[in-house]
Amino acid sequence: MFITIVAGARPNFMKIAPIIKAIQASKERGKEISYRLVHTGQHYDKKMSGDFFEQLGIPEPHANLGAGGGSQAEQTAAIMTSFEKDLLAHRPDVVLVVGDVTSTMACTITAKKLNVDVVHVEAGIRSGDMTMPEEINRIVTDSICDHFFTTSEAANGHLRKAGVEDGRIHFVGNTMIDTLYQNLDRLQQPEIWQQKKLSDKGYFLITLHRPNNVDDVANLKKLLDTILSLTGGLPVIFPIHPRTKKILDSVGYANDNLVQVDPMGYLEFIYLVQHAKAVITDSGGITEETTVLGVPCLTLRNSTERPETVSIGTNELVGTDPENLRPYLHKLQGGTWKAAGIPDRWDGKTSERIVARLLDIYGRKKSASPETVLVA
Repeated sequence: MFITIVAGARPNFMKIAPIIKAIQASKERGKEISYRLVHTGQHYDKKMSGDFFEQLGIPEPHANLGAGGGSQAEQTAAIMTSFEKDLLAHRPDVVLVVGDVTSTMACTITAKKLNVDVVHVEAGIRSGDMTMPEEINRIVTDSICDHFFTTSEAANGHLRKAGVEDGRIHFVGNTMIDTLYQNLDRLQQPEIWQQKKLSDKGYFLITLHRPNNVDDVANLKKLLDTILSLTGGLPVIFPIHPRTKKILDSVGYANDNLVQVDPMGYLEFIYLVQHAKAVITDSGGITEETTVLGVPCLTLRNSTERPETVSIGTNELVGTDPENLRPYLHKLQGGTWKAAGIPDRWDGKTSERIVARLLDIYGRKKSASPETVLVA
């Protein structure tokens, strides 16, 4: 079996790393399986791409499509054009896409137009918010792919409601958690730890990237002011995208308790997550890691595509008004944060289940591509 694995943006890298390891382990056990890794280049700077490949042990991609930059439409077109050429030159038995970034959708459409099967890892998740580009990517990808590897029963339910039969839904768990477990003993203390004399549970960590939170300087200022007024004078660590930093610098925003740092590699960032008093975020993926690590998480959104992090895990859906943080932070400061658990099959063995299932589905097929002889 010959698989083309697609990765395009930072969240993808954490999801493909354990799958590649599981493929390599399966190959060492004598299974006929190989892969071709295609990096679309959607995230193309060092911190968004290179560091993650190095830290997570992801091999050098077989191809980099260099499709970064431009509007979403331009990026989609560039990915599709380049990926079509790659598929024609190296036709696989199946294309594996992960997550919900532009690359996921663009490569799915391209493969299906060439009559190549597509499997979607992290299929079926939904936020119900059509203003999110990711939601459109999820819906389009799941509407045409062939097999669905899911993280939760909620995702299974969304797919069944859309008419997908059970035989194509494979509840395997969460590859992000595989990566987390595989790297817990490798986490690296970032330089900021010693520089600011940080201590375990002695700081807050925030991540903000959604346009409605960071693009409007007045809204961003209000958000940060509110957070800083409610966090008890503890340091608030903010790994900040250069574009967001430029917005804050343009108005001279500063606060002694706000510590702005450059984007970090995976091992340094998860170290900060693990030791934080709490994480305040508008991300989805981080809520999965905080749930497994048992770290309180406050999500500044009105909806989430990962409801199990709220119903089972440590996450709370706060809403977009930063004032809504107040009662949650009072609970946190009072030591009454909710008890939490870990969702089913978030056990570090998801990638093994994915590869075993792929071999069941596609293992008997013989690819016409000479790339099947690659030792991946």
